[in-house]
Amino acid sequence: MARMAGVDLPKDKRIEISLTYIFGIGVSTSRKILEKAEVDPNTRTHQLTETEVVRIRETIEREYKVEGDLRREISMNIKRLMDLGTYRGLRHRKGLPVRGQRTHTNARTRKGPKKTVAGSKKVRAKK
Repeated sequence: MARMAGVDLPKDKRIEISLTYIFGIGVSTSRKILEKAEVDPNTRTHQLTETEVVRIRETIEREYKVEGDLRREISMNIKRLMDLGTYRGLRHRKGLPVRGQRTHTNARTRKGPKKTVAGSKKVRAKK
């Protein structure tokens, strides 16, 4: 089992897909890494030679920010927005959608489960 950037890669998948298990690497980035490391993307992870593993690992370390470093940078960016008091920072602080989505309905992923408000029964107009 190959281990890169602190992540155990699945051994039976193609290396092109296995690399996407690392936070910060998607399919297109994975292809670029394999091209620079001169490794066939169709090779299964368990079929890689030790030199190929080293070349891939060095390419990732040299050119990409992944896993812990990337998570830290993202959280620092969000913290900076909140400290500055920007609109986006306030939305992060309140736990609301940041990118302009509607909140009257939907937005349950950011807002969490519904909270019932007491006394919000609608009054019917009598005819």
